[in-house]
Amino acid sequence: MGIIENKFRDNVIITSADKFMNWARLSSLWPITFGIACCAIEMMATAASRYDQDRLGIIPRPSPRQADLMIVAGTVTFKMASRIKRLYEQMPEPKYVIAMGCCATSGGPYWQHGYHVMKGVDQVIPVDVYVPGCPPRPESLLEGFIKLQDKIRRESIATTQAA
Repeated sequence: MGIIENKFRDNVIITSADKFMNWARLSSLWPITFGIACCAIEMMATAASRYDQDRLGIIPRPSPRQADLMIVAGTVTFKMASRIKRLYEQMPEPKYVIAMGCCATSGGPYWQHGYHVMKGVDQVIPVDVYVPGCPPRPESLLEGFIKLQDKIRRESIATTQAA
């Protein structure tokens, strides 16, 4: 603190704009609600009362224009990839992506024997956090949310808006 130490009363909060904006963003993640395959059931369980993602400030939104987080939960086919990209492009900046399950992260068991499955959603859109499992448990998705919040906490506003 140095120069400004003991210059203000106890009720004044001093912080940087980066820390304040990052705190606001990480405390109010709004994921877009859509599920592609079986991982969507686990995503819905995370939002239910037993795990309660609302306590982390994570509130699902029905429209990509209101969301800042996309959770890709399930098998991504070539046909679905264009729709995922369109939804991602409609989201406002800054936007984040969680790839949930082995199908979304690496194509899963269907990639080797199917002609229609992509080997991971990161071939279409950039992914911030990977949540492994088939399907991953709700606790794993909550850990993915916490890892994303840690990533947001370390960001700088100047680098976020330049990207």
